[in-house]
Amino acid sequence: MTVHQVGARPVPAPPRPSASRAATALLGLVAALAAAVALSLAVGANTLPPSAVWEALTGHGTTETDYIVLGLRVPRTVAAIVAGSALGVAGALIQAFTRNPLADPGILGVNAGAAFAVAMGVAFLGLRSSSAFVWLAFLGALVVTVAVYLIGSSGRGPADPIRLTLAGVALGAVFSGITTGMTLSDPDAFDSMRSWNAGSVLGRGFDVIVPLVPFVIAGILLAFVLTPGLNALALGDDVARAQGANVAGIRIGVIVAVTLLAGTATALAGPISFVGLMVPHIVRWLFGPDQRVIVPLSAVLAPVLVLLSDVLGRVIIAPAEVPVGIVTAFVGAPVLIALARRRKASTL
Repeated sequence: MTVHQVGARPVPAPPRPSASRAATALLGLVAALAAAVALSLAVGANTLPPSAVWEALTGHGTTETDYIVLGLRVPRTVAAIVAGSALGVAGALIQAFTRNPLADPGILGVNAGAAFAVAMGVAFLGLRSSSAFVWLAFLGALVVTVAVYLIGSSGRGPADPIRLTLAGVALGAVFSGITTGMTLSDPDAFDSMRSWNAGSVLGRGFDVIVPLVPFVIAGILLAFVLTPGLNALALGDDVARAQGANVAGIRIGVIVAVTLLAGTATALAGPISFVGLMVPHIVRWLFGPDQRVIVPLSAVLAPVLVLLSDVLGRVIIAPAEVPVGIVTAFVGAPVLIALARRRKASTL
């Protein structure tokens, strides 16, 4: 039986896919990501041939192709990759943390907190652009997640996944209700919030993306550090403590990582549904419950899903577009239902 060190004592690790199988899957997903990036750069209301995209990327394109590729599609593609990776890893963490395969990042109130902060900014600060929403959304996600942890850890005993989940759902419902009431009270003022609230990567420039990238990198690195501890927690809190795992430290680390990742993704692209729920579910179904495999594969598979959904949204009712958040919900629901019907896919 393999073991993994958590603290000073060995902790039994779940069966791990062979290194060759995991490496092959990672290479395959990287290839799929490259193909999705190519589609994202070429396909849209003005579909371009690969040669025109290449010329624009290498500085030999026309004014029109440079604007379409470099000005519009490259930032949009990068935003989809950043948001997708963040949501995929956050979903893997929260499912392992709560030991619930149907949990998603929004369960800690991240989406509701971000939307509430944006609504406050629109109502009281007069914000109207998506770029102005970003930092308010991130702050709202952070504040609400901290509040969830404080509420979940109050009373008898330390915070546990059930209490944190209940606190997150309760606070999320309250803030969602308040946000809905505010938006209905003045539809014209909140018109600019509709695109963001539907989940979209349209119009996200590098001035918005670059400042948020360090938060995503920090969250993913923290997730990698936490994976052995999450494997230990899968055995149960008592067993994990007996084996030397710092249960409280792991939980705090997960909450910090989920806040960084889901908060950043929501601030950047709005509340994109089903990605953080579906992607870890698929990876776990294919490769088992080892978080050392689930986290990195989710980080690559999730942006593939977001990119392909964004491309589909551009062409499904062209020349108009469907926000990526709507497409992921439309695609994700039947896929998730099919996965949930498989007994193996519903276990952690």
